[in-house]
Amino acid sequence: MTVMADKTHLGQDQSGRRRLLKWAGISAFAFLAGCSTVIPRGAEPPRTETPAPPPVTAGLPDDQKHHRIALLVPLSGQNAGIGESLANATTMALLDTKAENIRMTSYDTARGITAAAQNAIRDGNKLIIGPLLSDNVVATANIARSAGVPILSFSNDSGVAGNNVYILGHIPAQSISRVVDYASSKGMKRFAALVPNGIYGQRASSTMLRHVKDVGGTMVSIQTFNRDSQSIEAATKKLAQNGEFEAVLLADNGDMAIRAAPYIRKNASATAKILGTDLWNTSSNLAGAPSMRGAWFASVSDSLYKQYADRYRARYGKAPFRLSSLGYDSVLLTVKVARNWKVGSPFPINQLTDKGGFIGLDGVFRFQADGISERALEVQEIRTGSFAVIDPAPKGF
Repeated sequence: MTVMADKTHLGQDQSGRRRLLKWAGISAFAFLAGCSTVIPRGAEPPRTETPAPPPVTAGLPDDQKHHRIALLVPLSGQNAGIGESLANATTMALLDTKAENIRMTSYDTARGITAAAQNAIRDGNKLIIGPLLSDNVVATANIARSAGVPILSFSNDSGVAGNNVYILGHIPAQSISRVVDYASSKGMKRFAALVPNGIYGQRASSTMLRHVKDVGGTMVSIQTFNRDSQSIEAATKKLAQNGEFEAVLLADNGDMAIRAAPYIRKNASATAKILGTDLWNTSSNLAGAPSMRGAWFASVSDSLYKQYADRYRARYGKAPFRLSSLGYDSVLLTVKVARNWKVGSPFPINQLTDKGGFIGLDGVFRFQADGISERALEVQEIRTGSFAVIDPAPKGF
């Protein structure tokens, strides 16, 4: 079988054609039908016995057999590692699904987002996957919207969603709501929160206020901090001024949580349950921090991701970025939609809001009408040297 991929900035490895995924959960991908032809960088399409140059439109040959998909990621500069990992993940997904009706071209956003987006539209792509950063999403949308080309972005900034922009990133507000729901189900009704200054902290605060009210709880205190020890200590001293609380959200990444937890225990509460967000899912240090034992956080399931990561390491010789699962899942989604998508026609955007949703490495997800992805999340507990799932993610919506 000839595998085609048109990756303009990625080296290709054709050994991945040898078989479909053979790990647990493959039955979940049964909806993926059809095959894709992937043309390696520098290779030409198969020629007939009497070859003739194909008509050229904009910059790429006219193609009547393949859906043109643009991948916009940083392939140079400071974020090149993340971009390469995302691109590698899309290649793996194309090979694993044998999606022969999709032709993907990569565009390096680090060389200029405007140029990357304009080239993607000029080359006739009907769907854009990426970009990574929220400001790049806005710039891309301004160019793609007039051409009627939708965007599947890797961003988790809900503020850039809507108007043909769909974001695949994990939304912090959803993980906060999930862990608050679980804490409430265990009888906890008085909550506090420690959040960093900035947009992330503002959104975390708003989510806590709204969702604690929704579960019939009381928000005792919300304190903000800068990311330094003096500010953290001052904020934790203020946490308990309005009374005791049973659970406290520590809305920052794993490393900051490790720094802040001892101050919470010293200055605010020795017994309150510490809650976290999906940002903790990428921290390998949490399980080894004594002050974090017993803490809860909500995130996507890692069961399929771990098997994908092993395959990625075997193929590329290094570990993938955790975010790369979004690249893989974007292809799974596209392949499903492509079954009923006529080549050359606009992407059937209405199929993105299927209420049944989609399934991928990060579990079940679906897009809401506002372009924000809704995900099925699990709750994990930090134990000595490990994480344990204490409330599994739902299998569907």
